[in-house]
Parts: sequence; structure tokens; C-alpha cells
Amino acid sequence: MANLRMAAKRLLDKHELDAPDDFLREMMELFINGLMQAEVSTLVGAEPYERAATRTNWRNGTRRRQWDTRVGSLELAIPKVREGTYFPSFLEPRLRSERAMLSVIQEAYVAGVSTRKVDRLVRSLGIDGVSKSQVSRICSELDEMVEAWRHRPLDEPIAYMWLDATFPKVRENGRVTSMGAVVAVGVTYDGHRRILGIDVGATESGEFWTLFLRSLIARGLSGVRLVTSDAHEGLKGAIATVLVGASWQRCRVHFMRNVLGHVNRSDSDMVMALVRTIFAQATPEATHAQFDTVVGALSNSHPRVAEMLMQAEPDLLAFTAFPPDHWKKIWSTNPLERLIREIKRRIDVVGIFPNRPAVTRLIGALLMEQDDEWVAGRRYLSSSSMAPLVEAPSLEDKEVTL
Repeated sequence: MANLRMAAKRLLDKHELDAPDDFLREMMELFINGLMQAEVSTLVGAEPYERAATRTNWRNGTRRRQWDTRVGSLELAIPKVREGTYFPSFLEPRLRSERAMLSVIQEAYVAGVSTRKVDRLVRSLGIDGVSKSQVSRICSELDEMVEAWRHRPLDEPIAYMWLDATFPKVRENGRVTSMGAVVAVGVTYDGHRRILGIDVGATESGEFWTLFLRSLIARGLSGVRLVTSDAHEGLKGAIATVLVGASWQRCRVHFMRNVLGHVNRSDSDMVMALVRTIFAQATPEATHAQFDTVVGALSNSHPRVAEMLMQAEPDLLAFTAFPPDHWKKIWSTNPLERLIREIKRRIDVVGIFPNRPAVTRLIGALLMEQDDEWVAGRRYLSSSSMAPLVEAPSLEDKEVTL
């Protein structure tokens, strides 16, 4: 106690009243460190260097820890003991104020705020800045929550599913490479959208897609009637292998982009307008009839486009086997594309990820939030429009109710 009083007197002599913030911070450091010494004295049964019959342990130096508080960052010297451990009773592993600060950093990270901006944000709170490694370490606390969400059971049958991928840059084995981050979104039989899964792999190969889809099946994915994606050969093969009984819808948007690659720029507007008339029909019969009309019209002027249409017909028109009210939402990956664009916006801010878990953490946290919004929000497809699917017999013998 005498040492504490002497240190306080030296601090008073050192500081003038024109630096009240520094004075308060140093006084807090002095008080907290003195309080820890008092706690350790009780723990070991003796004061420093004291010979006492009540002694049960010995001090063993200190370890440094920074404590971020409202008065600034305090440098703590937490005493260590020779046997067992000591942690200050007043300093929880994450004190509330400290956890609040960490949550700010985590929220900023998930929102795609750069490390430099996070550093400025933290400094504005009167706390020493944070480095990239500190942000990564803090945000790793999200890992357990994200992993639990990624591996949760899929206990609701899914009627429609969309699959797509984006390609963040990741530092691995001493070099920067593009990784495939694959995402699956579905619609339940009561009309709500759900995010089904996300995974990150070295390539977007057929093997990787197969493993991803099998992981969804292992978690309980069932009832899938239609899968919409682009025409990636590995993905098509994985869908046919794993999701047996489900139809595949080739994304019309991706198909139109492929068509543009075989059309002169001067003819592109005319060709696109003609192909779009296929999707402007109100019934399956009218759609197929218009498809034949468009193929015939393009056979002479653009034979390559006509050939592409004929080859893609079963997959491009798979949507016609489902309720017309659903067509605009199932004939392309647009519902998932919007989500992918938001993911890209976040990962572009980060730039290069230090490892794969960092990619999974950021995208997983973002998708968790989106999934919560969809669960609490309005239906994506009305219950009345979903009724024909619910009443249809091919649901893998699973009972589905609204």
C-alpha cells in the first residue's frame, strides 16, 4: 500500500492539469495494477518478498495486456503465479465494455469496412488503433458461430434451389490465388427463401461441387424439384449425380450472355429481343411454340444461335413444368446474383484474404444475417402459388405441409 501511495505521489508531481486525459488514464493504470497486486497477495497468502507461514504460492513475474476502456488503452501488468493461474476478478475474459468494442469491430468487418477505416473508428473512441492481425484475431471469435450455422440441419424440404459462385483472392502457400466460394439458396414449400450453405475451395471443379451438394444432403436437404444454375459442366454433372430426380434449369441470363458472343454487335439488339419473346408467353404450350418460331426465324440469319437454342431447349425451358407465377423467379439465377453482388462488394474492400477461414468467416457472417432477414420477412413465393407443388406426389415420400 505504501508503494502505491508513493507511485501516486510521483504521478501527481509529474503531471500538470493541462493534460487531464493522460493523467486520468495513467491514474487508472496505477490503480488497476495496484488492485491486481492486492488480489495476488491474497491468493498467494503473502505480500511481495514477505516470509509468512500463510504463504501457499509464489509470484512469477507479469504478463502484459492492453485493456481498451472509455478513458483510453490501459497497459496492464497482470501478475503470474508459479503454481496455477491468476486472472483479475474484475476483468472478465471479455469485460462488457471490451466486448462492446469488439462487436463494433466485428460488425465493421462483416459490413466490409477496410482495416484502415476500422482503425480510425477505434481511435475515435479513444482507443489505440488495431492492426490487421488484431482485427483478424478479434473476428475469429465469429468462427464458432459461423461454423455452427454452416453445419445446422436442413429440416425443411426445399422446392427450388439456386447455385452460384464468386472468386475471392486468398493468400495460400506463399502466393495469391482465386478461390471458389460457392453458395446455395433455396425456397421452402411454404414460400420462404433460405440460405442453404456456403463453402470455399481451391477450384470450382465438378468434384468440389459434388462434395458440396453431398454435404447439403447429409445435413438433410430434400424435396428439391428444380435447380437453377449456369452451364458449368462440373456443376451440371454434380447436380445430375447428387440431386437425382431434380430438374435442371439453365440460367437464361447466362445463356443470353453466351449468345451475345456469337452475334455481331449491330445485330445483338435484334437477336436478344427475338429470343426474349420466348420468355414472354403465358403458358407452357405458347412458350414451346414461340421457341420453335424463334429457332426458325434465326436459322438463316444466325444459324449458330439457332443451333445453340436447339441444343439448350430442354434445360432452357425446364421452368415451364412449374407454376407460371414462379417462372420469372426460377428461370435465372438473378435471386442469387443479387446476393453474390453484395458478397463481392464486401470482399472487394478486403482485397486479399489471409487464408480460407477468413473468407468463410466474412461470407458466412453476411449470409447468416441475410438468412435471418429472409426468415423474418415476407414470403418469396405465396403459399397459394406453392400449393400445386405441395400437392404433387414426387416429394421423396416426405410429408410437406404449409
